Amino acid sequence: MQYYEAEFSAITGKKPNGLGLFELDTHLGDDTLGFLLVIDNVPAGIAAIRCEEAQAYEVCEFYVLSYFRKNGIGTQFAHTIWKDHPGDWEIKQIQGAGYATTFWRKTIEQFNETAYTEENYDDPYWGSVTRQRFTIN
Repeated sequence: MQYYEAEFSAITGKKPNGLGLFELDTHLGDDTLGFLLVIDNVPAGIAAIRCEEAQAYEVCEFYVLSYFRKNGIGTQFAHTIWKDHPGDWEIKQIQGAGYATTFWRKTIEQFNETAYTEENYDDPYWGSVTRQRFTIN
């Protein structure tokens, strides 16, 4: 999570505390599930998924270390989570994270789900975001 926060800090304007750690926006537990992507016994990525209600999910955090990117690992990671959790999904990307929006569009398209919408949305916490919504049966 610290790598994720550091990578987005230029966009979010967050800086680390005196110990070099970032405050986290998402905490696991209760309604938020955590997933760890492990490749060859090495932690390679994370996902934090909020279960807003029965079969309604939001991707709160999703990150793959740069070493493991550009080979489809992130897409496979997302698809694995979606297959195990059918229902309504929502993903948001903050302004300035165009590469994340490109990743999510491609990843959703490759999953071949038909109920898909995308819009600019005014999020109460993040401000203007790109939001995708889709359903996995």
